[in-house]
Amino acid sequence: MAQAEPKIEAGTASADKILMTVFLRHDQSNNLDAVQTKLKEADWWERFPPEGVDVVSWYVAMGFGQIVTLRLPPSKLAAVNVELERSAWGVFKTECYPAYDFVPVREMIRERVRKGGK
Repeated sequence: MAQAEPKIEAGTASADKILMTVFLRHDQSNNLDAVQTKLKEADWWERFPPEGVDVVSWYVAMGFGQIVTLRLPPSKLAAVNVELERSAWGVFKTECYPAYDFVPVREMIRERVRKGGK
């Protein structure tokens, strides 16, 4: 018999928001001055991330680029995409990976296993 999938209650942080990891890979044909000029011209620092989207973390990985984790309502996904297309393209190669908070699901599975389930 198949095990029922864990359910996350509507209204929890996991149901209301998603996480998105954005890789901003450096274009090594541009030096830092050229990159900063392009970002300033695109108004990157004011427009990204869009309003209603929170930055969870933002790291620079030397030799790679920048790794940004955002928390956003699913309704803001298109706005994030548009801002990346509008202001990051031509400066960075972008990759996006939406995700969700697995901690509540893990805890439900852990409790179920402790009680003898799978």
